[in-house]
Amino acid sequence: MKRKIIKKKNPSFFEVKTPEASLGFLLWQVTTLWQKEIKSALKEYDTSHAEFVVLANLLWFEEKNMSSTQADIVSQSKIDKMSVSASLKELVKMGLVTRKENEEDSRFKSVNLTNKGREHARTLVTLIESCDRDYFNKLSKEEKKQFSKVLLSLIS
Repeated sequence: MKRKIIKKKNPSFFEVKTPEASLGFLLWQVTTLWQKEIKSALKEYDTSHAEFVVLANLLWFEEKNMSSTQADIVSQSKIDKMSVSASLKELVKMGLVTRKENEEDSRFKSVNLTNKGREHARTLVTLIESCDRDYFNKLSKEEKKQFSKVLLSLIS
């Protein structure tokens, strides 16, 4: 969708007076700093952030007895289809997941954790939840609750 460009009457190209007043810029900074922490933690395990998210979603689906196709992963994670596909190919090579014909719909492939993948996912979920706790501990309990509410409203 092409955005409409509104001509400005003031001499600045920016709507905000300071960078800190830009919600998009603040969100970008927060996510960049958070992702840097996650990437650093995952480096030791030779796993990318996207691969971790795929593994974590598969573990979640497994624990909840839910189906797990590539489309399910895309829907749950909000990662684009091509990135999920690339991550799955790498995870299959690593022996962490399997892909096979879906019993319910032959147009889809079921994606499942191997025993090795399940253990790897459990280790990484524990690690990343610890990183999240450390990163977001700057916020009070009430701020975390409010932040979560705001993020959920932006996702929906």
